[in-house]
This record gives sequence, C-alpha cells and structure tokens, in this order.
Amino acid sequence: MAAVDFCLGIVVGLSFYIWKRHQFKHQLRLVFKSFSPRGDWVSSLPPLSLVRRELTYVHKQQQELARQLQIWQELIERAPIGFLKVDAENRLLWCNQQARQLLNIDRWQPEQVRLLLELVRSYELDRLIEQTRELQQQQVQEWTYYYTHYASKPQNIPSVNVAKKIKSLALQGYGFPLPEEKVGVFIIDRQALVDLSKSREEAFADLTHELRTPLTSIALVAENLLKRLDDPERRWVEQMLQEINRLIDLVREWLDLTQLQRDPHQSLNYDLVELRSLIFSVWHILKPIADKKDVTLVYSGTESVNIEADRSRLIQVFLNLLDNGIKHSPIGEQIVVEVKPTIQNNAADREDAAVEIDIIDSGSGFAPADLPYVFERLYRGDKSRTRQGQTKELSTSGGSGLGLAIAKQIIEAHRGSIEANNHPETQGAWLKILLPTKRKSLTKDR
Repeated sequence: MAAVDFCLGIVVGLSFYIWKRHQFKHQLRLVFKSFSPRGDWVSSLPPLSLVRRELTYVHKQQQELARQLQIWQELIERAPIGFLKVDAENRLLWCNQQARQLLNIDRWQPEQVRLLLELVRSYELDRLIEQTRELQQQQVQEWTYYYTHYASKPQNIPSVNVAKKIKSLALQGYGFPLPEEKVGVFIIDRQALVDLSKSREEAFADLTHELRTPLTSIALVAENLLKRLDDPERRWVEQMLQEINRLIDLVREWLDLTQLQRDPHQSLNYDLVELRSLIFSVWHILKPIADKKDVTLVYSGTESVNIEADRSRLIQVFLNLLDNGIKHSPIGEQIVVEVKPTIQNNAADREDAAVEIDIIDSGSGFAPADLPYVFERLYRGDKSRTRQGQTKELSTSGGSGLGLAIAKQIIEAHRGSIEANNHPETQGAWLKILLPTKRKSLTKDR
C-alpha cells in the first residue's frame, strides 16, 4: 500500500512539474512576443538560452534607438529653426543652437536645468508655453522680442556695428504639448520678412508721395477745361476728373496709413469724446447716401460713454465703417451700432476699463476665405476683391480698399482692437471694436 502511495505521489509530482513547466514556457513566450517583433519560438532551446537570445536582441534594439535618437538630436541641433523644451515647472531642459542664437541664451549649458525666466525675458514666450500646457493643443504666437541687458544682441550677427543697431527681433513660435506637462516650442525668425515688407512699404510710400503733386496739377487742368468745353467733350473731362480725384484720395489715404504705421501714437491728439454724439454726427454726414437706399441707423446700448481719444481719427474710423455698411446693405435695411462698457485685458494681464462697439449690417457679409485678410491694404476679396454677393454696380463704385486698414491702424494706435466676423442672426458683416476709456501709457507692453 505504501508503494502505491509513493508511485501515486511521484506521478502527481511529475504531472504538476510538467504542467508548471508548460505554463512557464507559455508565459515566457507571451513575454517575448510583447517586445520582440520576430515572434519566433524554438521549443528545443532551453529557457535560459531563449532569455539570453532575447536579451541580446533587446540590447541591439536599444543601441539602434540610441543611435537614431542621437541622429535626430544632431538634426534638431543644426536645424535653421529654433527649438527648446521646458518641463512642468518651466525649467529649460534643452534647446538647439538656433534657439540660443535667436533668444541669446548664453548662460546655459547642455545637461543644465535652469528656469527659463532666468535666461529669457519674454512675456509672449512664457504665455505661449502656459497656453500650450493648459489647453494641451498646438498654439501659435507672433511677437517682437526686445533685447535687454540679459540678451544684448543676437549671436548670429557677425558684424559688431550691425549688431549694435539690433534692438528687437520679430519671432513666431509654435508650442506643442509633451508628456508629463512638458512643452516643446519651435521658434522661427521672421525679421527678414518684416524688413522686406517695411522696405517695400517705404518705397511705395515714397512713390505715392511723388505722385501727389502731378495728380493735383492734372486735376487743376481738368477743372479749367470743364469751364471751356461743351458736351460730349465735357462729359469725358468730368469722367477723367472723377478718376483723378479717386487717385488723389487713394494717395492721401495711403500716406495717411503710412504715417499711422510709422508713428501711431505721436499722430494722435487726445480729447474727451462722447461716443454716442460722435456716431450720430458721422451718420449725419452719410445720411444723404443712406437715404438713397433707405438704410437707417439703430443705436443701442449705453446712452452716454466718454472716452479719451482722438476725435478726428475716430470720425475717420466710423466714416469708413458706416459708409462700408451702407454700400453693402440691401435697400430698406438697418445698420445696428451697439455700445457697451466692458473690460480689456492688455499684454501685462491687467484689466482696464474699455468700451465695446459692435457695428452690424444686413448685407451678405464677408466671404469666409476673406475674413483673415479684410484689414490688409488694398484687399477687396477673391477675384473681384469685393464682398461675396456684391453687385457689379456697388463693386465699381467701391472705395480704395484702404478703409478697413486705416480703421485698424487708428484703433490699434489707441491701444484697442478690431475684429471682423459675420453676424449669426443677420448674416451681415459684424465689426467688433474694443477701445480703452482712458489714454494708455506709451511704454511698450512686453
């Protein structure tokens, strides 16, 4: 009986051993398949040999990944676009050569971890990083980086004489969220594009200035001819004089816009302005044009709002915007002007008292493709450069294409902002203006 129990114990033990060995091989196979793409299995090899083989394979994989990582780091290091990476506490973990040159990071070494604020004083860059981390989405920011005593000059300018003249740099940043609340930022140098655009605009402004005198002389000759001619020659000269005056207006508006861009704040004469009376005085000027189309003005919101602003410049803004609304409103419709107090956030995260002005017409609105460009010089939309749905008659009698651009420059000179959209109810153009109620300091927000 004891011998039977002994044999039975041996059989049970061997069975349990074989089952555990099978389970071990099965688990080992699953482990190998989890990190080995080959998926092969040689059952004849002992488990220790299989483990050694897979460890050798994993080691080769690690070496290959390390080699690829080094290649990518070298590419990013030599890339013509700046890149930097910060951790959850805004400490600089790594940046490439271009980023060090653009931001003049000269007090940081690789493998060194320091707060980004100690190395780069840029509110816009800090804000881009914070927004990317909070929203966990790609963010884009354009700004002008001003060199301080922490960043006296860009390192990639070889000439000392040239570098001394460099006080700022136009940059564009793209923020990307990374794991563990880290953020990567690509930085592009836009200074060459800005300089090219400025040079082009200055050359065009000089040319425009030279055109003003001969155009005025031609207009005087045409006016004198009108007194001595009869039809049909008189009609021809009248048409010519009309086109000459249109060119003179274009020259005047372009020079006005150029002056605003060159020195926006110095060209303003501040005064206490009551908005409601100013808007109605502008409408009184435009009323003969509005009456031809039976377009009326509807004012709503605060009855009396006083702001510190340049009265003549604001009249120029509302003349352009309301005249635009009249031209694109159907017969018998309304233009709504809503004025209400609000709060304006400036670049230093301070909240200042402001006033919001919404101008809404009932026209066909802006074409979606045109919305990003309506405030650019001479932009009139796709092909015909007019609003979507605008008739040929209105497009031929349209303005110079500088009205919205001038309005934007005047409002930004007041430290305000303007946006263009299509109103969800009327489907017409919706221009939202934000103006501070008090005159702001001329010091730059950084």
